[in-house]
Amino acid sequence: MSTNVGSPGMVAEREESKLKMFMRSFGPGLLWAGSAIGVSHLVQSTRAGADAGFALAGVIVFALILKYPFFEYGPRYAAATGESLVEGYQRVGRWAVWLYFAIVLSTVVITHSAIILFTASLFLFAFGSEMSVVLASAILFAFCALLLYIGHFKALDLAIKVVLVLLALSTLIAAAVVLPRADLSTVSFIPLPQAGVSLAFMLALAGWMPSDIAISVYSSLWTLAKDKTSGVRASVSTARLDFMIAYGATAVLAFAFLTLGATVMFNSGETFSSAGSVFSTQLIDMYVQTLGGWTKPIIIVAALAAMFSTTLTVMDGYPRVIDRVIKVIKEKNPVVTANAPVSKPYWIAMTIIGILTIVVLSLFVGGMTQMVDFVTIVAFLTGPILGFLNLKVVTSPHVPAEHRPGPAMLIYSYIGLATMGAVAVIFLVSRFGG
Repeated sequence: MSTNVGSPGMVAEREESKLKMFMRSFGPGLLWAGSAIGVSHLVQSTRAGADAGFALAGVIVFALILKYPFFEYGPRYAAATGESLVEGYQRVGRWAVWLYFAIVLSTVVITHSAIILFTASLFLFAFGSEMSVVLASAILFAFCALLLYIGHFKALDLAIKVVLVLLALSTLIAAAVVLPRADLSTVSFIPLPQAGVSLAFMLALAGWMPSDIAISVYSSLWTLAKDKTSGVRASVSTARLDFMIAYGATAVLAFAFLTLGATVMFNSGETFSSAGSVFSTQLIDMYVQTLGGWTKPIIIVAALAAMFSTTLTVMDGYPRVIDRVIKVIKEKNPVVTANAPVSKPYWIAMTIIGILTIVVLSLFVGGMTQMVDFVTIVAFLTGPILGFLNLKVVTSPHVPAEHRPGPAMLIYSYIGLATMGAVAVIFLVSRFGG
């Protein structure tokens, strides 16, 4: 007796198989979200709400929309070719690999130092500890390094899923609690300068929302790593869907933190610290004062989850990128390096980064604001360059024609590049023009 392949039972079975395949490949997007949700959300989005209510909502929307293609091209290229963006840069020219490597090396220690200092400060505040923040940072770094050493990518993948669930639940609950108090009369979706908000802050908010385009390389490497651990080669449609889900979640959480700042801190009359770690503890204190002590665990979990996810993913991301760049520089054939696992350079890079991070925190903890300003400038200047490289890589002949961006996506990308370039120029003029 023949089987009707179009029967409802067979269709359901195929759909179930697709779902299983997707769930086996699901995760690289969440890792990207973990690295993106951090200072840009907990500090920048919350501060935007604290300073201007919902008036800067348009700046956040503007940044999220314009940057999307250049982040998405990371997992798209990896799924379409089986290579990371580092190999893609190699195909553009060795100069592109060296340029990206220079950007990474110029920011890695400062970025690590700022993120770990911020996260350690939150842990000390949450547990009421008076331990030295430098010692707490060293312990945090050692814990994350041990987790990655013992569990490798699987541990990272699982840990981030757990942490992001906690982050999403706690942040959305916190935002829901305060939403009835929100004054929505300040909502503006037009990204124009607002009274009481400096142009520099608006540009910093746009430049770091949701993150620096350099981390698009992370997601391409995580896509390949997930393929190896799951034993399934993710399709381009699966990789893109995985990323879109994560990007959407990142956007929702950005507005959740904006809501927290707008409802709890806006027009409070308080003076807020420019230091991220102090600002976050001010948010927690004001939240408790406004709504009661029962809300303290919720906002503390949200803050810790946001920063711990960033710490863990960045600790893996930078060494993973350095490991791959070194391999690509040594071996000119991208086919050889595309499937190479992380090896000695990964662990050496992590060790050196850890040592330099603790040294920087020991010597320059009071000057972290100026260091972060430097990283911000680098991100503004290199964002359009890396965006252009990602576009060039994903439209190259090496990518099958059906997986290259279509005409609409290309127009979208060129508008994004032009706008980011203009923002970079405005930023430089605002910083150095006077």
